Amino acid sequence: MQKEEEEMVTPGEILGKSTDIKPGKGAYLSRDTNTVYASITGRRSVIPPSPESPDQRPTVEVIGHKAHGPVPEPGCVVIARVTKVMARMASADVMCVGSKSVREKFSGIIRQQDVRATEIDKVDMHTSFRPGDIVKASVVSFYLSFFANTTYIYNFYVVINQTFNCSNVVSLSPLT
Repeated sequence: MQKEEEEMVTPGEILGKSTDIKPGKGAYLSRDTNTVYASITGRRSVIPPSPESPDQRPTVEVIGHKAHGPVPEPGCVVIARVTKVMARMASADVMCVGSKSVREKFSGIIRQQDVRATEIDKVDMHTSFRPGDIVKASVVSFYLSFFANTTYIYNFYVVINQTFNCSNVVSLSPLT
């Protein structure tokens, strides 16, 4: 198996359409746009498919330029610590992706509409979360802003709660 020419890419950079390539390590697929994006900084590498493979699309990978830890990608489960609670969202710092701790800082946002499936307008973020809460969540999308990497997360539950009056905690549906 031979690799094609490599070029330097950064997180959020478009690597190609999912009809032409498959995402490998360091890349992810946005199901909204059917586009493959880089999730880390490194060299883009296109690996041709093996002749006996039923899917003849090449795989695109991004090989990091330095040693790095796991990166949150859409669909993966993360453990995060709530850092700030606002009226319509809570901010959280991702601590683990799957069972591995992260080496870089990734911030996540828990949006009010993602806390539960029904009666979204009745969700009070201040009674649902407190700074210091540890949540287990599933990553919805990865958004690259100018200042920081932001991860939208949903389908979560509080693992460790800092709330003193447990009657005020909103019941959250666990991951399936």
